[in-house]
Amino acid sequence: MNDSHDFLTAAVKMRNRYLNLLEASLTGTLYGDAPIDPWTGGQYDPNKRALGRDWPGLAQTMIGSARMRNLRHLCETVILNDVPGDFIETGVWRGGACIFMRGILASYAETRRRIFVADSFAGLPPPSPEKYAADVGDTHHVHGELAISRKDVEENFRRYDLLDEQVVFLEGWFKDTLPNAPIQKLAVLRLDGDMYESTIQALDALYHKVSYGGFVIVDDYFLAPCAQAVDEFRAGGNITSPLIPIDGCAVWWRVSEPANHQ
Repeated sequence: MNDSHDFLTAAVKMRNRYLNLLEASLTGTLYGDAPIDPWTGGQYDPNKRALGRDWPGLAQTMIGSARMRNLRHLCETVILNDVPGDFIETGVWRGGACIFMRGILASYAETRRRIFVADSFAGLPPPSPEKYAADVGDTHHVHGELAISRKDVEENFRRYDLLDEQVVFLEGWFKDTLPNAPIQKLAVLRLDGDMYESTIQALDALYHKVSYGGFVIVDDYFLAPCAQAVDEFRAGGNITSPLIPIDGCAVWWRVSEPANHQ
């Protein structure tokens, strides 16, 4: 009995060490990765990196340590509680959050779930103000740093030895890829599309697939167009689960009733 307990304790410690190291590498905190954004002067600041307030030069995610730990907590929760469904991120940049989700599955020897990696791999779309008035003047599409190719994202997965058949790429604009994506159920839906358009298209196409007890994470709720899309969607679907803040930017909620918003 003691030997069994010692083995399980050691296994849990090793899993935690692996996931902690994976997070540190993906965020760039492991090596003090200098940012490339125009507002930080190229100086690594651990506080800004923890909160995702810069654009890393080499690291695979810009969402910061707080949001990565939230993602880990919610992924582990659905695994430990056997909430059915796959994981998806809509808007992946260099793929870091998706790589982390795949690493979490691997650390639990979870082979039933898939990671869906949804992105245009060509940056964000120019705004369509005639259809989505909230996006008037949006300039995300002019930032070349946000356009990361699928080949580069695949290579990032490969570097961590996490590119396999459980990773599914959905390449293209969300309006084209998400409505007919080969997804039956989701346990974690992570939105990182910045704009009203990208956010509402993902919610419209995928929310009804989130299992009871699953989670929705919105990375860009601090941006007014994204928040408007979320608030309008929740109001239209009578979604009353509380929005839980993460780090002043992102929020999440748990699906507390059957996901039947169409």
